[in-house]
Amino acid sequence: MKKLFLAVLVMGGITISNAQDYKVDNKATKIKWLGEKVTGEHTGFINIKDGMLKVEGGEIVGGKFTIDMTSITNTDIESEEYNNKLVNHLKSDDFFGVVKYPNATFVIKSVKAVEEDDATHHLTGDITIKGTTEEITFPAKVSMNGSQIEASSSIVLDRSKFDVRYGSKSFFDGLGDKVIYDDFTLDVNLIAKK
Repeated sequence: MKKLFLAVLVMGGITISNAQDYKVDNKATKIKWLGEKVTGEHTGFINIKDGMLKVEGGEIVGGKFTIDMTSITNTDIESEEYNNKLVNHLKSDDFFGVVKYPNATFVIKSVKAVEEDDATHHLTGDITIKGTTEEITFPAKVSMNGSQIEASSSIVLDRSKFDVRYGSKSFFDGLGDKVIYDDFTLDVNLIAKK
């Protein structure tokens, strides 16, 4: 009877999957951003709103994450006035336009195991910022410990690809020492649990 049932499933094109979802712990997960300019740099944090990793056969096979763009903070400016000024500017249409685009998303399309000094996997997926989607690939260090997954990565993104124009020499000439570099970095330490 069991063999007959499996044969019917196979003939019907139905597959049995042992995939498991690991939910992102948004309180334990940290995303630190770094933006650089000719005259210095700024750092801060941004929160992950929700997300999940799909695991099958002990390997990550997919996932989806939502970043809360309204949660941007700054950690390097001590003056409350100037700190708020920078954060509000980052939230404005000059940068990430969080009123219109409150969330960014990342969807994993493929995962490849690698053996590198600082990475166990290369992740490829679609990242959407300000309504624009780009495919990216980046290295990540992933460890699975029973019911928990830990993943860390340093992801470099080109803001000009997402129409983040302010102070960008990709869009404006004659900025001199007012140039803000297009590349910004997200250092991600992610925790996901069954």
